[in-house]
Amino acid sequence: MTRQRGFSLVELVLVMTILGVIGAMATIFFKPAMDAFFATTRRAAILDMADTALRKIGRDVRVAVPNSLRIPSSQCFELVPTSTGGRYRMAVDTVNAGSVALDIDAPVTTFDVLSPMTTMPVANDWVVINNQYVNDVYAGVNASQIILGGVTTPASAAGLSRLTVNAIQFPTGYTGGRFSVVPGNGLNPALFYVCSGADGSLDSSGNGKGTLYRLARPFVAAYPTSCPATAGAAVVASNVTSCNFIYDASQDGTQQSALLWMQLKITQGNESADLVYGVHVDNVP
Repeated sequence: MTRQRGFSLVELVLVMTILGVIGAMATIFFKPAMDAFFATTRRAAILDMADTALRKIGRDVRVAVPNSLRIPSSQCFELVPTSTGGRYRMAVDTVNAGSVALDIDAPVTTFDVLSPMTTMPVANDWVVINNQYVNDVYAGVNASQIILGGVTTPASAAGLSRLTVNAIQFPTGYTGGRFSVVPGNGLNPALFYVCSGADGSLDSSGNGKGTLYRLARPFVAAYPTSCPATAGAAVVASNVTSCNFIYDASQDGTQQSALLWMQLKITQGNESADLVYGVHVDNVP
């Protein structure tokens, strides 16, 4: 006679009871640790998002055309980023022939560049000469586009490079010898940072309702009175609870050392990161 092997009902109930006790203990002792781990990971991700967004804005501000920052609201601001710059020839070389100087007393189309440029400009980039007044660059008073084939190399005695632009007569007084190059960016050289929908409240999941956008747009001569629409803008940060931009154009009384103060708060799953960041704005043309 063969004996049957297996578990009795009593043994099965006993095992289930023991597993239930072990499961309950695991829930009590391990769940808080797991929750803390995921909360820490989430806080680190939120902090990284906020820090990355503010540093990205800071980089654009530091390389902006001097005096180009316009701030219509605490929720947005506009600037004109640059890719490179240098010094232009202010007078004809009296020793070597073939030089082309930039004459502010008449319309110009070509001038020599005397300094190296970190990034060579291309057609449809903008050349900006000086910028003492905020709206000048936006209105095109002191800015002109480089034409196709407008970046050449002159004779070595004339300069390091030569730029050809659409004819323009630069304003009287803009004689510092410096110029900036603004990327054409598909005819959208100006840049707006817009914080939209960040009203300080959270959605049902404990997330911020706002979004921080980076919007490229054409030059608009008039000083903006409100934040523009964000259709087609790139997202810099999401789940924004609040943000605030404050610009002091005359931090030292001369407008040479301005300061942009930024505050950004991001909330996900009721976890928040609230950062404050200050950026020095060099407004010396």
